[in-house]
Amino acid sequence: MTFQGDGPLDTGGVSGGGGGGGGRIAIGGGVGLVVTVVALLFGINPGDILGEDGGSSTGSGAGASAGNSAIDDQIHSCTIAKANTDTICRIVATTNSLNKVWPTMLSRYTPPETKIFTGSVQTQGCGVASSAVGPFYCPEDRTAYFDPSFFDELHDKLGGSNGPLAQEYVVAHEFGHHVQNLMGTMSKAQSLGSQGPTSGSVRLELQADCYAGVWAEHADKGPNAMLKTLTQDQISEVIQTAKAIGDDTLSGNNDSEGWTHGSAAQRVRWFTNGYRGGDPRDCGTFDTDQL
Repeated sequence: MTFQGDGPLDTGGVSGGGGGGGGRIAIGGGVGLVVTVVALLFGINPGDILGEDGGSSTGSGAGASAGNSAIDDQIHSCTIAKANTDTICRIVATTNSLNKVWPTMLSRYTPPETKIFTGSVQTQGCGVASSAVGPFYCPEDRTAYFDPSFFDELHDKLGGSNGPLAQEYVVAHEFGHHVQNLMGTMSKAQSLGSQGPTSGSVRLELQADCYAGVWAEHADKGPNAMLKTLTQDQISEVIQTAKAIGDDTLSGNNDSEGWTHGSAAQRVRWFTNGYRGGDPRDCGTFDTDQL
């Protein structure tokens, strides 16, 4: 358990979406995680890169509507207590916590939209995305997208943790991209390229990890904190997940020229930087080559 208390969650800005009936596409060794960065930086339709049929994978008609309605019903039934046992409610509760923490550090913070989908989803600016891309943030529509099945893939196939805080770290990472969008960091990243050990995409991803750590440091503090006091075991679960989605772990080699997210060690280091200091100014991945 990570969340404390009970009562309803704020579900404003969180909705169901996606085709549902389009089916879930396996992550396949982390290829989808690379697609996330490509779409993030250049607005390319993820389906084009993965070779998917964007028209057929979005779902349509009564089946898609029923799928969206079921997710919406579950979202609106969420309480703080349910967030400790239900993945969709955990995503909602984490957005609530993030939207409490970030305004205290960024005066111009405005919450992103959050879309929870199954199978595939049509974004408003980043094309069609299936479950294969993993969680992602689309800067064009300022929306973070999550298929809850990703967490099973992360644990069962990629070796990440299925602990609650590890899942919350994934949500916080995508909100970190929203913070970058608000601060204009994404346009800076575009000029530094999408691949390589010091590329703009690697710097973006490591900074988002650091921002997730900043959130974690603050999320259990103060009288209105939504999280119970975090334990070292929970932080270790986050580190396990960060290691599992490092470029060297996913590819099985140390060829850094194709990196888009950073190595396992780098992802752990930058999350830890944010968590230890709790200050976004400690997340200067664009100010150093010592990533």
